[in-house]
Amino acid sequence: HVMEVAAGCDIQESVSDFATRRQRGVCILSGTGTVADVTIRRPEAPGAVLTLHGRFDILTLSGSFLPPPAPQSASALTIYIAGGQGRVMGGAVVGPLMTSGPVVLMAASFGNAAYERLPLEEAEEEEEEENRSGGGSGAGGLNRIGSPVGQWQDPRSSDPNANLLQNLLNSSSSSTTSSCQIPSEASSYWGRPAP
Repeated sequence: HVMEVAAGCDIQESVSDFATRRQRGVCILSGTGTVADVTIRRPEAPGAVLTLHGRFDILTLSGSFLPPPAPQSASALTIYIAGGQGRVMGGAVVGPLMTSGPVVLMAASFGNAAYERLPLEEAEEEEEEENRSGGGSGAGGLNRIGSPVGQWQDPRSSDPNANLLQNLLNSSSSSTTSSCQIPSEASSYWGRPAP
């Protein structure tokens, strides 16, 4: 996804709202733009919170957001910013992250977001092993995030585009070439019809 967050909006709240409404996990890969008055937790001083006042260019922005019922602590952002004199600061974002101009995010989203606590407990490991070998009762129940236990669902089944390439390749297998071809009615859009 390419997501644009408007000026004057909170990036964390906007992405969290997107994840919740769409019931999808979101992974922020990068971001560009400017933010104002950033509060961060510095990595070199655990527990130390620093508020930077003013306008800053985003150098790197990354993080992840999981929809409920995953705990709030499963969602977080890390930012590195440059100030007016080229000073670079960064850390985990604490509180709102307000844009001072449009911010563009590159993100990946995924369905079937699962929150797991590791290491697995011994009883859970045995149950997983039974379910994999087919000896489990397949009894219902829910794991920590509300998904059925013992019932695996192919994540591609909820994504309408998951088999797009395979379907294109299968539909062209009747032709003498192994390449994908644009249907003839679409070729006028791309230029002259093929000879």
